[in-house]
Amino acid sequence: MSEDMKKIAGVMGWPISHSLSPRLHGYWIEKYGLNAEYRAWPVKPEELAQKLTALKSDCAAEGAVFRGTNLTIPLKETAFDVVDTLDPSATRIGAVNTVVLDEKGGLTGRNTDGIGFTDSLAEETDVTALSGGTALILGAGGASRAIAVALADLGLSDIIICNRSAARAEALAGHIGDVARAAPWDRRSSLLEKADILVNCTSLGMTGQPPLEISLGGLKKTAIVSDIVYVPLETELLKRSRRQGNIAIDGLGMLLHQAKAGFEAWFGVKPEVDAALRTHVLDGLKGS
Repeated sequence: MSEDMKKIAGVMGWPISHSLSPRLHGYWIEKYGLNAEYRAWPVKPEELAQKLTALKSDCAAEGAVFRGTNLTIPLKETAFDVVDTLDPSATRIGAVNTVVLDEKGGLTGRNTDGIGFTDSLAEETDVTALSGGTALILGAGGASRAIAVALADLGLSDIIICNRSAARAEALAGHIGDVARAAPWDRRSSLLEKADILVNCTSLGMTGQPPLEISLGGLKKTAIVSDIVYVPLETELLKRSRRQGNIAIDGLGMLLHQAKAGFEAWFGVKPEVDAALRTHVLDGLKGS
């Protein structure tokens, strides 16, 4: 690969028009003056393998080189059977959110959601203080998997997965191991008394979705509350938590931080997450 060739990466999903990733990566490409482009590709699960293969030749026809892609809903699990190699991060979490083309032309699947979550927490609090503590995770989807693994790596000794589908909660707890357990959805409020960190990984509370119904009365004042929703940026859960004195962390930080590793792998520059980037991406939210 010639260093003079334009490097192309992007994001795939179905749908994909809502994605903030092109705005985010485009900011970094301009900031660091790179000969690169980040695109958005609408791709259905059954089209993923064909699209990844086609992009190598399509980019070459442009005189450019395909470097890889982010994956969002509903492609993160489909990618397991499509990529050539799975990074340990993807294997452990059970999902792929970043694909990188290696020097031999093979596709490696990675997952950067967990480190993105941890780095966003670290901006607001001392994450080492969570070791030995209890987490309550609402939801059992792909993001929940990454966050549960990240919390286990931080040393939490009790990770409670609370989901509307009990079977999915039990499956995720089994995947994480001995430190995790499933709990019924109707116990979500009473379980807060034990929690040192509460993480909403559901779509409840997102714009256009039903509200998240949960009583925060039993939540310790020292507990951290995180909501991976970022539309709206300040969900009702975060507003209520902040009013009673809890540290409240929105979902935008995770989005920004999970993007760093992919950008570096594709374009060879380690990017910085700073206030200017956050403002730039927030402007995109306001305009959507």
